[in-house]
Amino acid sequence: MEVNRDEAERCIDIAEKYIRAGDREKAVKFLYKAEKLYPSQKAQALLEALLRNGTAAGSSKPSMSSNGGETRRRKTTSNTEEKENTEANGEIQHEYTSEQLEAVKRVKKCKDYYEILGVTKDAQEDDLKKAYRKLALKMHPDKNHAPGAAEAFKSIGNAYAILSDTKKRKEYDLYGEEKPQHTTNHRHRHYYYDDYTRGFEAEISPEDLFNMFFGGGFPTGEVHVHRRRTPRRHNRREEDGERRTATVTHAMWLQMVPLLLLVFMSLLSSLWVSDPIFSLNRRGDYKEERTTSNLKVMYYVKKDFLKEHHNSLLRIERQVEETHLDNLRTSCWREQQYKENMMMRARYYGDRDLYRKAQQMTTPNCDRINKLYGG
Repeated sequence: MEVNRDEAERCIDIAEKYIRAGDREKAVKFLYKAEKLYPSQKAQALLEALLRNGTAAGSSKPSMSSNGGETRRRKTTSNTEEKENTEANGEIQHEYTSEQLEAVKRVKKCKDYYEILGVTKDAQEDDLKKAYRKLALKMHPDKNHAPGAAEAFKSIGNAYAILSDTKKRKEYDLYGEEKPQHTTNHRHRHYYYDDYTRGFEAEISPEDLFNMFFGGGFPTGEVHVHRRRTPRRHNRREEDGERRTATVTHAMWLQMVPLLLLVFMSLLSSLWVSDPIFSLNRRGDYKEERTTSNLKVMYYVKKDFLKEHHNSLLRIERQVEETHLDNLRTSCWREQQYKENMMMRARYYGDRDLYRKAQQMTTPNCDRINKLYGG
């Protein structure tokens, strides 16, 4: 996603700093994170070099020729060990930058939803989406631990939910901070006013909005509908419920269309694709077991394999090893991401047991890669 490109480049810069400092583990961690945010050739090249040789090409370790360098290195190592020991004991402290704190203060000072998102009153839907994506990434509680970040994140979500809804936006523009509503009976008519922060409240939580933009699907949690304790007609409630159901159903079908198209195209293309030369697993006609001469990767072929491909054996073995390594890299990345996400949750909630469990998790596919490269 294009919006994550700057964050990915920042992770690469941090990884390069750790490479120069000789901290291979943290460098690998930030390179994996950069690949997840926005895949790039630079991050992949650095990552492969680290996994293969233990250091990246062109990087340099800190010089120890002077007493000043030795002192700085000892101080950095001491601080790192102290931080890791503190985290291991469960005494987890959330750090934040002055920039993050200023961003939270700015949102709190805003007087209306347009100011919160930083857009004008004539902003179009694309402008609202861009503004929300940018601010939501900065304010999400998993990334911004500054005081009040959670409330600021909720304000951003509410602002987008209201301004992106045509009907609610018109009401908000018309009444400003007060949203007049009324109920009537045969004898009396009652009017009341609410503060806009309550009257114009999102029907979907900010966390669900964030997941819809960045999680690639519908909200994982429940949809929260805020109803007032005021008398309404029964048929009005039924109409609102039916309208919401129809909207969600329509959106679900819209998201299903690309998936159905992908399945259809896969089935269509399979009619013209010939059988592969080899398989990494024993199946069907692929029963003859072989091993590559370089990395000793086991693969399976058909009965007449040597007769048909005797002259291209070296090329095929290279393809086998590349396919095997690609599978290992993908599995290794998933293992690292799962472990990293678990550690982030543990830090956020201050869960000592979960943090210890995350630290003890193994990454067998990453170990296999290191073993293949002699790491």
